[in-house]
Amino acid sequence: MATVHRVIEAVRTAPRRTTKRAALVALASLLLYAALRHLSHVSMVDAMVYQAEGGAVAHGHDLYQLRVGAYALPATYPPFSAMLFAPASLLSFGVLRVVVTLVNLVELAVVAALSCKLVGWPSRPLRPAAVILVTGCGVWLEPVWTTLRYGQINLLILALVLWDLTLPDSSRLKGVGIGLAAGLKVTPGFFVLYLLLTRRFRAAATAAASCAATVLVGLLVLPGASWDFWTKELYDTTRVGKEYIVDNQSLRGMMDRLLLSTHTGVSTLLLVAGVAVTGLALAVLIDRRCAGMPRAQAWSGLTVAFTMVLVSPISWTHHWVWCVPLLVLLGAEARDERRRARPGWAGHRWRLVLGATALCFCSFAMWFVPHRAWAGQVRLSYWFEPMASVYPLFGLAFLGLVAVRVVRRLRAEPVPAWETPQGRGASALGGRPRATARR
Repeated sequence: MATVHRVIEAVRTAPRRTTKRAALVALASLLLYAALRHLSHVSMVDAMVYQAEGGAVAHGHDLYQLRVGAYALPATYPPFSAMLFAPASLLSFGVLRVVVTLVNLVELAVVAALSCKLVGWPSRPLRPAAVILVTGCGVWLEPVWTTLRYGQINLLILALVLWDLTLPDSSRLKGVGIGLAAGLKVTPGFFVLYLLLTRRFRAAATAAASCAATVLVGLLVLPGASWDFWTKELYDTTRVGKEYIVDNQSLRGMMDRLLLSTHTGVSTLLLVAGVAVTGLALAVLIDRRCAGMPRAQAWSGLTVAFTMVLVSPISWTHHWVWCVPLLVLLGAEARDERRRARPGWAGHRWRLVLGATALCFCSFAMWFVPHRAWAGQVRLSYWFEPMASVYPLFGLAFLGLVAVRVVRRLRAEPVPAWETPQGRGASALGGRPRATARR
């Protein structure tokens, strides 16, 4: 209730004209989206799978033997997720389509609000207008569009992790959101490594305990399915889908397409390992050495997020919903740049980066490539590679941008006194300043 009251108060005190204009733009965008969605006859096939998983739980059927739809899609999430889908089995699929769409739009609004909170932009009076605009216009981002098209749960996962990232380190709840997200879809467990490396040991333990609780609940309710998932199904990527198709925007998918092979094991493993280490190292450097950098927490968290989707064996296009908080972050950087009004290239860098990022995630580029390419039926020119792997290429470019920022920040900041030889000597005598405490 307290959260609802805060939302109502924020809307009530916001500038009326600005908020009203944002609402009109968002409404027009959503109406156009609804019309195109109706004309495109979206299948919401993943919502269909979730409903079947919930039905399997409710009726005691074998969860990981079910197959749904014309493509015989299997269950791929942990048993705990399937338990949460059980109420969906009580609804007709027509009603479920409406419910899932509305819930996803609400989750998009929550993601927008949490993104603004993480970034600390815009100011509180303008934040309701920003949330309304991101919700109304965010549906045109390909990862969001595809999430809505399939009826996916990516926005829920994103909201849980963002909520966790916005909590102060002193909060006893920090780690719960990441743990629950990992319990629902496994891959957010990558953030536990981040918590450990940044010495948030209590939060890491809380995340691990929260995830373990979801596993324990699954074991108690669905012991057979839990055993099958955690000992066998989790490691079988063929159940999720073919790695080489353009839907898969991970480094693994990019390498399979680039080398025209489904056996790129060593080369892909080396690339994935290098990117994982680099991404985590950059995130830790931002957190530990660049805490004075504007929006350091947001840059650090999103570096982990994009590293996660890059190194995951399969990252469908709708897994890249992390573009929503990234666009908010880049918008904040562009706003600061505009206020500084520097001449030449230096005064437009962030606006160009923001525009290029928005273009990338609104391009739907991979869907213009024949879907059966690299499967043996079609051999396309290498010129199609940038289109087929636009998200992993963007992810690598983003990590490069982060690396440049970190290097420049470290060069610009003077070495703290306690890190010099004289300072280390003083520290050994108990003279390390209290300012070294976590900021």
